[in-house]
Amino acid sequence: MIAHIQGRLVEKNPTEVVIDCGGVGYQINISLHTYSQIGSSESLRLYTYLQIKEDAHTLFGFFDKMERELFKLLISVSGIGGNTGRSILSSISPKELLQAIASGDAKTIQGVKGIGAKTAQRVILDLQEKVTKLYNIEEVSPILNNTNVDEALSALEVLGYLRKGAEKVVEKIVKADPEASTESIIKLALKNLS
Repeated sequence: MIAHIQGRLVEKNPTEVVIDCGGVGYQINISLHTYSQIGSSESLRLYTYLQIKEDAHTLFGFFDKMERELFKLLISVSGIGGNTGRSILSSISPKELLQAIASGDAKTIQGVKGIGAKTAQRVILDLQEKVTKLYNIEEVSPILNNTNVDEALSALEVLGYLRKGAEKVVEKIVKADPEASTESIIKLALKNLS
């Protein structure tokens, strides 16, 4: 296993870099997040993950260890390979991805091109417990993914209430009654917001 590569940056583009290390040029696949972190320095260290398959050995590079560990978690999910994992990390920052997994926010993960509802749910199902333990993230209330809540919040905004204040009130209502209909959420929220 190659843990990291440090050397002179020879080539850089949004999907890969070439690092000259001791006269050998290593072609390393990177995410857009890593690309944005690299900057213009000549000397570069990337934390790496070597994926070995029957037909290819592919080296993936990450600006920090957290992104690499998140990549390893992603590719442990059935149906997600190296390129899909890199795609997810290119579309969502590592911190946002951790929050999305911890809170069960499938919509954010589905926003990545090529990720469907089933894959997004599988990522959450497989990784939620690991992510909350590894990164000490408290599970966020799943009310944010509730359609009734979304509709109620939209209605309250149309009625002139600020979203932040309405979210707090709606969260309390849904904690008390997770099966509350959109109408009852709106009615109870209006009583509490007035």
